[in-house]
Amino acid sequence: MTEILGIEYLRKIGASLSAVIPQLRFSATVREPLEVGASGDKTFQIDRVAEDTVVSALKGLRRPLTIVSEEMGMLDIGGGGDRVLIDPIDGSKNAISGLPLFCTSIAVAAGETVKEIYLSYIINLLSGDEFWAEKGRGAYWNGQRLRTQTDDQIRVVIYETQNPGRDIPGILPLLSLSNRTRCFGSTALDLAFVASGAVSIYANPSPSRSFDFAGGLLLVREAGGVITDAAGGNIDGVELSIKKSTPLLVSGNERLHEKALETLEV
Repeated sequence: MTEILGIEYLRKIGASLSAVIPQLRFSATVREPLEVGASGDKTFQIDRVAEDTVVSALKGLRRPLTIVSEEMGMLDIGGGGDRVLIDPIDGSKNAISGLPLFCTSIAVAAGETVKEIYLSYIINLLSGDEFWAEKGRGAYWNGQRLRTQTDDQIRVVIYETQNPGRDIPGILPLLSLSNRTRCFGSTALDLAFVASGAVSIYANPSPSRSFDFAGGLLLVREAGGVITDAAGGNIDGVELSIKKSTPLLVSGNERLHEKALETLEV
């Protein structure tokens, strides 16, 4: 029987990753980079093993796909087809530093832009928590339906930045609205936490690549949240590629998003 690229198949990939990735944190060579990946970031052993696991499973489907991955870049299988965005280890710095917060993120799109994403899957590789979404069918956390925050009280704000000295002053007014701020180092998990209602707002002033946020984007939207660029602009036309594309602002609902934009004076 031919396998279908759906949530259950992605969960099988997640199970394979969970069986091999966690123990790699204790490898003697965990902090030694292997090379510079297609995205321009260093590739470590844990990145390579995770990517190989996902790509091997996708090849096993024997159907045309176009893979966009942080380490290998773009790869056409069978002449190319639906675009699969992979961040093999989102939170690589956490993983190699011994911080227990990193995941694998996968999103599938029918075309080359953000608006065509129809399937997403994120697995926290230490806790085993799984997040997934299908376009028009909702978002889930370990099988339970997700819903973003429904009121407009700003409780927890998460941020990410590639250059804190440059970026934080610009978002400090937003961070100051909450008495709790966090920087977890994993965009996919950040967006999953927004989708779950645990986080009110996520901000990243640094340009993100599409595979950084593709898996979390559908989760947030299907759970009732809002995701735009940092100025409140629509990101549906953003190309699904390895290029750095757009800063992000993500909120649990429209009222929270309006508050964030007003605070940032956008």
